[in-house]
Amino acid sequence: MKQLTNYISTHIIATTIILLWIKTLLVTLIGFDLGASSFLDVLLLIIGPIGTLMLFLGCSFFFSKRVQPVTLLIIYILITGLLYANLLYFRFYIDFVTLSVLMQVNNVGGLGASTVELLSPWDTLLFIDIFILGWIIFSKRYKRAQTRMPVKKKYALTSVGIIAVTIALGVIQHPHLLSTAYDREQLVKSLGLYNYQMLNLAYGVKAPIEKVFSDEKDARELVDEFIQDKQKERTDLFGAAKGKNVVIISLESTQNFVINRSINGEEITPFLNDLIKESFYFSTIYDQAAQGKTSDAEFMVDNGLYPLPSGSVFVRRPENTFDSLPKILKEEGNYTSVTFHGNDREFWNREQMYNTLGYDHYFSKRNYNVTSENSINYGIKDIPFFNQSMDELSNLSEPYYAKFITLTNHFPFLLEKEDQFIEPANTEVDVVNRYITTVRYLDESLKQFFQLLKEQGMYEDTIFVLYGDHYGISQKYESGVHELLGQEATPLNHLELQQVPLIIHMPGEEGKVIDTAGGQVDIRATVLHLLGIATDDKMAFGRDLLVKNPDDPVIIRDGSVITNDYAYIDNLCYSKKSKEVVARKKCLQYQEIARERLELSDQIILGDLLRFSE
Repeated sequence: MKQLTNYISTHIIATTIILLWIKTLLVTLIGFDLGASSFLDVLLLIIGPIGTLMLFLGCSFFFSKRVQPVTLLIIYILITGLLYANLLYFRFYIDFVTLSVLMQVNNVGGLGASTVELLSPWDTLLFIDIFILGWIIFSKRYKRAQTRMPVKKKYALTSVGIIAVTIALGVIQHPHLLSTAYDREQLVKSLGLYNYQMLNLAYGVKAPIEKVFSDEKDARELVDEFIQDKQKERTDLFGAAKGKNVVIISLESTQNFVINRSINGEEITPFLNDLIKESFYFSTIYDQAAQGKTSDAEFMVDNGLYPLPSGSVFVRRPENTFDSLPKILKEEGNYTSVTFHGNDREFWNREQMYNTLGYDHYFSKRNYNVTSENSINYGIKDIPFFNQSMDELSNLSEPYYAKFITLTNHFPFLLEKEDQFIEPANTEVDVVNRYITTVRYLDESLKQFFQLLKEQGMYEDTIFVLYGDHYGISQKYESGVHELLGQEATPLNHLELQQVPLIIHMPGEEGKVIDTAGGQVDIRATVLHLLGIATDDKMAFGRDLLVKNPDDPVIIRDGSVITNDYAYIDNLCYSKKSKEVVARKKCLQYQEIARERLELSDQIILGDLLRFSE
């Protein structure tokens, strides 16, 4: 064993660091597509992983000499697993794994069809070196090597020193880097994947402490200052839907490009196309959901706050106090609030969160007759879902606020032939081709649902809000959408594909297209305006889309900012009119607004500041 101990030395540590460094660099450049635009970018990409890899692998020094070789190999495998988890997650979400996501893996697809769709035969190359390293460590030839162990103190100081230099250079390049932890792509690009993971871990430890040290006086000052700056305008539509039932429908993975779009002479969404002719159709609404996806969209609609930069509020802060839509409607109009969803009650921790938000009833998978014939992918198909919901809906005391969460149009967009109301698209990307069929199925389910409501006399006295919850086609598959739309793959075209439909239908009202740029966080304020409920004293970031200032920015959780004229994305400022990069100072004021609002929203949620308003 002495010979084996001698072998676990400077040479083998250097070999493991180099192998992991090469693998990490290749994944960063090819898998994450994080290029370099300056010498400092190149330097950071090179040195970013080294210090943390040294630190991780150096943990093997603290084990007994007998188990050091095995420990080193286990650490190597775990780091490779972390790298691969980030690669799989990035392929669909164009984002990086956080501690919160790892703790709620069942809510992001688990190991089902969604994950299988993301696998590639090339992935096996990421694991070949594990067998090479194992052979090196346990080879008799290398056991005879007479080399010395690294000096632990020098090794540790070198590791920490490289990490410190990396962070210092990253902050020099981007002064707001550490205060804008939500911009994960920039963090990974500037600090390296593993330093980012360590920073994210630190933020995760810090988050619970914020609530303990939250101060009522400071909380009130923050909230009061924000409320005083809110826009306080009303239109003739204020109270147009006063006292009416409210039906909100979350359109799973529905992006705006399918609206008024035809393939081979067939409309993708014929029902929605007709509905918007007699509805308020908000044509420039952006997906603001973060890692919580559908639950984030729900959270924004109900609370008018931004989602958290990491994980889902539903999972991380279900015990908080919120000034939610169900609570406001109960207080102002004695509304009954319910949710209909054909998935498990615990998915995204909905059962606990709905209770916190003030919902009276939650009808989940256990309340439906779900069979292998009427379900697919994540749960019951949308047509039987709406059909089976009618009995419970018709028995609710009025007025009611009823939320429906659809499921069928979910990645990887699976649907039997007999349920397809349109032929798949004919692009080079199968995911996009299938997406067209599931969107069309969702559209048909809405048509049948509205028909049932009319037949049972439940249509006229209701205001309907239909919104896309988040993108369906991730950037990995966007080439198929660009092919479908006949457009180039540009940053602004990618941004345009992040738009989701928002349709507010009030029977008897004339239709109108409203092109003011907005987001899902604005839905609550708009609905309350139509219901005649003032929001002047409400702590929320949403703006009433009927009166929203065009210069008020739409803020995406990663720090991107959009106005009617400009878009700040990927650390560049674009003119939406010329579609060219312009001076960064054009977007500077909007960046400052974004930082302030996102920071305040995080303080409210992580510090549970709304508990002081009760």
